[in-house]
Amino acid sequence: MYDHSKSNAADKQSAASSHPRLTRRTLLGGAGTAVGAVLGSGSASVIAPAAAQSATGEPRSLDTAFKARAFEVREICASNNGKIPIAPHPTNGDEARYANKIGSDTRGLAHDKRGEVEQSAWQALYTASQSGDPADFEKIPLGGTRKIVNPIGTLAVSLSGMNPTQIAIPPAPALASAERGGEAVEVYWQALLRDVPLTELRDDTANRDVLAAVEEINKLSDFRGPKAGGRVTPGTLFRANALYFDAADPEGRSVTPPGVLDGPFISQFLLRDVPYGSQWIGAHVRTTVPASEFNTDYEEWLAIQNGAAPKRQLQFDATPRYIATGRDLAEYIRTGGPALGWAAALLLATPVGGPDPRYSGMYPPAEAVTYPSNPYRKSKTQVPAGATFGLPYIQAVLAMGISNSTRSAYWQKYFVHRAVRPEAYGGLAHHRLANGVSDYPLHDSFLKSEALSRSKGKYGTYLLSQTYPEAAPLHSTYPGGATAVGAVTATLLKAFFDESRVIANPVQPDPADPTRLVPYSGPPLTVGSELNKLAVNFGFGRNWAGIHWRSDASASMALGEEVGIGMLRDERTTLREPFDGFAFTRFDGSRVTI
Repeated sequence: MYDHSKSNAADKQSAASSHPRLTRRTLLGGAGTAVGAVLGSGSASVIAPAAAQSATGEPRSLDTAFKARAFEVREICASNNGKIPIAPHPTNGDEARYANKIGSDTRGLAHDKRGEVEQSAWQALYTASQSGDPADFEKIPLGGTRKIVNPIGTLAVSLSGMNPTQIAIPPAPALASAERGGEAVEVYWQALLRDVPLTELRDDTANRDVLAAVEEINKLSDFRGPKAGGRVTPGTLFRANALYFDAADPEGRSVTPPGVLDGPFISQFLLRDVPYGSQWIGAHVRTTVPASEFNTDYEEWLAIQNGAAPKRQLQFDATPRYIATGRDLAEYIRTGGPALGWAAALLLATPVGGPDPRYSGMYPPAEAVTYPSNPYRKSKTQVPAGATFGLPYIQAVLAMGISNSTRSAYWQKYFVHRAVRPEAYGGLAHHRLANGVSDYPLHDSFLKSEALSRSKGKYGTYLLSQTYPEAAPLHSTYPGGATAVGAVTATLLKAFFDESRVIANPVQPDPADPTRLVPYSGPPLTVGSELNKLAVNFGFGRNWAGIHWRSDASASMALGEEVGIGMLRDERTTLREPFDGFAFTRFDGSRVTI
């Protein structure tokens, strides 16, 4: 990945301006400005009186300078991004290892009765993934009515930040590896515990199922989730980590983001009504009933693998509630959670006040929560607005971050990894154990696990239960697109708001009545820690649905962060306000200044 500790130095080494009146310093917010360089400074006598300007007249010097600055800033951003090399893209080798492609994502293509892909269909997908030609993607023979998701969109050129090829992630765990086996044990336990209140994921829990999951996961030879004192505990169970590419370690560098082990499982930003001007967005969500379980019947599973539309539908609970279980979280993010970043930005940017708390944010007007280096905190005459630093500007950057991070994650899915989804892995387990297919090399830690045995007892097959009728979207599992969106959102918000601020009056759903909230008492929760938790709730929530592995989410934490940093680097170059730059804490606990 790009070395952000050197980003400021790299900027200063950019090519000199081709416009003699503009310098690097004046362009990017030094002692003067491009406009000032043309009009002069320090004396009112050099400023010509305002005069009417005809439509055919010569442009003002101010206009010419602004146009020149815009051109040069674009050149600088393009030059700096162009200097970042193409990153290495190691894979797990499964695609070459298995001629029948059992270690690869083949869903949506035609499969035989055993669920193995038709080779001609696979070859068409592979050809398209090597060429990137839109015409080749149109030649892929689909097995049903569902279509593959947006592969050509990943090849769009983003005008802010890096190209997807410049971001590295570690290889996905191999099909037969102990790590993949451990991830399978975890995701099967998540499926079994979907309806247990998340408040039971605490170290003093008496819930026997939670304790059984902890006991088994601690026996795994290769498990990469967070631990306390070297062990998984109920308080760390199903919590999140971030996985960074490390050229010296093929398995990557795994870290626990600051704050994600603290307090309630669900971020405070998902538990509060959100002010939206003269409206508000309620924090209650529509969720599904425990009977909404899919793809444990083999014929249903095979039809979904072939890309058929689901025949069964979700059953919804009649009473909306706060996100209180893994099932609730999975349903919240099924359609992407469109209010994710906007809601957090609205809560942070809207001041507290008024008789109705639904229209209030989190902090009083006198306690600004913008980042301390925000230039408008020092200005005596100006306030931010939609142009820069105001809420509409932040929301615009967030929206672009969603698109850019999705491009980067999907590019890895289609053009590098094409790794197998948990639902397809469950099919291999079913054939291995129910039908004696001995050439499916799944790890014994999973095949002999209590999680798999319990799932078989509950559903009658070894298939992994899914909360979505259609199971996963038709693109590969690694890395996770939803987590990349969550990660870029948290990264951008930490750049604009003071992550050190403590959140007052934290809450959590009442386990006895999740339609209401109760106070949380424990270690202080900060804006930064709860933004990190927001990111992992958004991404790791897909694991509760049964459609993603831990490694999918953890690798995308670092990927989304990298996308956000690249965008902020370019955004910083465009801004005219004099300020010290964006500074925040990364998911690995280090500080970065842009």
